[in-house]
Amino acid sequence: MRGSLVDNIQQHFLLSDRLARDYAAIVFFANNRFETGKKKLQYLSFGDFAFCAELMIQNWTLGAVDSQVDDMDVDLDKEFLQDLKELKVLVADKDLLDLHKSLVCTALRGKLGVFSEMEANFKNLSRGLVNVAAKLTHNKDVRDLFVDLVEKFVEPCRSDHWPLNDVRLFLNQYSASVHSLDGFRFVWLCLGLSL
Repeated sequence: MRGSLVDNIQQHFLLSDRLARDYAAIVFFANNRFETGKKKLQYLSFGDFAFCAELMIQNWTLGAVDSQVDDMDVDLDKEFLQDLKELKVLVADKDLLDLHKSLVCTALRGKLGVFSEMEANFKNLSRGLVNVAAKLTHNKDVRDLFVDLVEKFVEPCRSDHWPLNDVRLFLNQYSASVHSLDGFRFVWLCLGLSL
């Protein structure tokens, strides 16, 4: 079917917007076979997964690129996932990793309650995030996305008692500071993102 998955569900089944969004999340997760039943994920609610599904549909699917594609909101954009492999340069190049860490730490000094923990674990957190993203070209790794994110990022942050606001600040600065990295500019061009 052409058009937004939420709109199609809403029109065909005469559901409210919220209920259509919930069903769209279920369809999206089932179609991509995301693992959501593992013990590590039991603390997450359906609302947490539905929120993630909505963002992924908006940013990671074929519909985010081309609104004229059939089933555009259920299939992940394989080209986008392939492009994520380019992020490996963030952790493979030691100088780039050190510069990225410096930019993030400079921007967040005095703003995070867990600054020393973030600074000490930056490289591990960065490697975890980048490695999860770079592996998404394989179906098994797509399926295990949430398990991998919990293991590689969420659990280390939880063990260091990061407040939610500190996690948000870190992730926002982590992604924003990449735009300042000269060695990374070609990756933005490959991903089709503006600087």
